[in-house]
Amino acid sequence: MHSKRAPLLLKLSAWAGVLFLHFPLIIIAVYAFNTEDAAFSFPPQGFTLRWFRLAAERQDILQSVGLSLKIAAMATLLALVLGTLAAAALYRRDFAGKNSIMLMFMLPIALPGIITGLSLLSAFRSVDLEPGMLTIVIGHATFCMVIVFNNVIARFRRISYPLIEASMDLGADGWQTFRYIILPNLATALLAGGMLAFALSFDEIIVTTFTAGHERTLPIWLLNQLGRPRDVPITNVVALCVMLLTMLPILGAWYLTKDSTDVAGDGK
Repeated sequence: MHSKRAPLLLKLSAWAGVLFLHFPLIIIAVYAFNTEDAAFSFPPQGFTLRWFRLAAERQDILQSVGLSLKIAAMATLLALVLGTLAAAALYRRDFAGKNSIMLMFMLPIALPGIITGLSLLSAFRSVDLEPGMLTIVIGHATFCMVIVFNNVIARFRRISYPLIEASMDLGADGWQTFRYIILPNLATALLAGGMLAFALSFDEIIVTTFTAGHERTLPIWLLNQLGRPRDVPITNVVALCVMLLTMLPILGAWYLTKDSTDVAGDGK
């Protein structure tokens, strides 16, 4: 006879862990709607949308958001191209040093951000490249490429290679095989990897701090706001918007890949 107590305790523990992780986020969300004269009081004294209007009128916030969106878009595009090409080169062929190359692909996201940032800054200085928007894009692409690579190589391994050979035997050239066979199978993996890379780049701060120079992305703007207590309500509003903006791509990527075992040509 199995006891039902253990599963219940496990569920309660899981929910307690979720609450512990999300409690600070809930506090930020609640205080983003708090009234003006009670910005630091507990419990919140009222409900207002005034801080959202003020945040939307701040040019420094809009400029930081625009810069972060541009950097995230360019870093994601670069990561999609390089990550897909790397996955195509490594997913099937065995050669000397393959495992070492795979390990090196994982290092940028496995290493602490401060190590990656210092390494990138040293590399940029060695070639006399001034920190700015270009260096931020390159820095973000180094770890965003890992996200794309992992998604794409996993999907490559589930594609039936005889399906590709059959396409070539029937007279299709390399481009036609890629367009009609490979790309449809990779589509959701590419989209999910791109969405995750975009979300990761948009709110990245450690590597950005070392590679930004005088540029101020949205995470750097938020960091600078810590020394301005009078702007705490507006900071809460911006933080809430960042959470929502990064949560949507992550949820979308999860939705696209949750049924990823059903791949065309995999024998199902």
